[in-house]
Amino acid sequence: MDRRQFVRSAAALPLLGAVTFPAWRALIGVAEAQDAAGTPFNPFTVRQLARDLAQKPYQASDQKLPAQLDKLSYDDYRNIRFVPEKSLWRDEKLPFELQLLHRGFLFRDRVDIAIVIDGKAKALPYSQDLFRFDNNLAAPDAKLDLGFSGFRLHAPMNRPDYFDEVAVFQGASYFRAVAKGQTYGSSARGLSIKTGDSGGEEFPLFKAFWIEKPRTGADSLVVHALLDSPSAAAAFRFTIRPGETTNMAVEMTIYPRTDVQQPGLATLTSMFFFAPNDRDGVDDFRPAVRDAEGLQIINGNGERIWRPLLNPQRLEFSVFMDTNTRGFGLLQRQRSFFDYQDLEARYERRPSIWVEPIGDWGEGAVHLIEIPTKEEIHDNIVAFWRPKDPLRKGGEYNYTYRLHWGWDAPDATKLGRVIATRTGAAGSGRQFVLDLTGENLRNLPPEALRPDVTASNGTVRNVVLQPNPDIQGWRLTFVLEPQNANPIELRAVLLRDAERVSETWVYRWTA
Repeated sequence: MDRRQFVRSAAALPLLGAVTFPAWRALIGVAEAQDAAGTPFNPFTVRQLARDLAQKPYQASDQKLPAQLDKLSYDDYRNIRFVPEKSLWRDEKLPFELQLLHRGFLFRDRVDIAIVIDGKAKALPYSQDLFRFDNNLAAPDAKLDLGFSGFRLHAPMNRPDYFDEVAVFQGASYFRAVAKGQTYGSSARGLSIKTGDSGGEEFPLFKAFWIEKPRTGADSLVVHALLDSPSAAAAFRFTIRPGETTNMAVEMTIYPRTDVQQPGLATLTSMFFFAPNDRDGVDDFRPAVRDAEGLQIINGNGERIWRPLLNPQRLEFSVFMDTNTRGFGLLQRQRSFFDYQDLEARYERRPSIWVEPIGDWGEGAVHLIEIPTKEEIHDNIVAFWRPKDPLRKGGEYNYTYRLHWGWDAPDATKLGRVIATRTGAAGSGRQFVLDLTGENLRNLPPEALRPDVTASNGTVRNVVLQPNPDIQGWRLTFVLEPQNANPIELRAVLLRDAERVSETWVYRWTA
């Protein structure tokens, strides 16, 4: 059945009735047989599609590619470029532009994309004319309807006369964004399942997107998405506001096909190769190579936790149990060029990502997974929220949260923060050096503060806290004697009387 035949048969289906796979193609307006304005679309359309999809057996997405695209290298794929002059809305003086991404290389899955205008959705048809195939790269047959692998959004964020790339949705359920003055780094995902499981991870896919055309003068753009996987289907609504901090309001509804025992909600993915706290076996001129340096959590009790990231020798899992977590994120705190010394990668400009739950998420845990890597090209850090109870087959689960992409977490606090963690040899032990700054730590006499440092095993000695005038803060040093214990969980916090005046630094040391 060719596309036109499929559309004509699908047009006979009720709008939100028994949907057969992949009937969303009719519902995103892939229908010459329907009126030219497109197909009716409302805020509940994608939810109903996801609900109906979850009641049917999973079918894998279309990964078929013509020979010219089937085995592209990374460099080959980069030679397929969208023609900027054909960006959607370029000539309409709107606050956003949309560019489409071709299939190929790692991005084999077909993604359908539609534009919503005044309650009607109309598909964007694939055309080879939208793309350039540079450096003698062979183009596929122009008659093929290949669909897309994703899209990217542009807006005048850094200056009013130029549309910067501010967000991209491509590959499984991955998406990325930047704030003003930043470059891409850490990513987010719509949903992760069985991350780090020995039986293999399940990667849900965004199958289709509906993008609402922005109005003149709008400061946000709305994207709807349909996600599918062997375990669940889901509907998403993203409201994207670029700026000094780029904010995304995310509304997610999950419909499990099976009992999902290991879901990951608000999943963040990043890269940590080495830094002053972890340089084992590294011979590199740069002081650090990382997209993020630590996991920050504000738990339901209001305690602020800072966990520096590691590139471990083996797969490491850290679980932070909580109830109604107030937020978590993968942050890049050190922002000087001299912290990285990389003129190309510019790691000091990589965005921090903060997850702000809206409403109560109940009991669960923030999970951190650190994966060994020997190269900086691999994302080896994953953080997400996992509810205490599984997502049950046939249920409906709603989660709302905000994603903040920017230079820091959005929470304002006067508490002291750890701005650097360093380690080094100290006889038979390891020395730790922590630098802390904070509004409430300034101009205090040394006798007003007491460092509290504990270890799950081994012993801690030579705990010293002294002013560090170069950062208008404090330096805390101590030595850990492992005494053959492995691993060891460390905690440190500054106290004034019995009150915490800094965040809680936690660290996993392994031999």
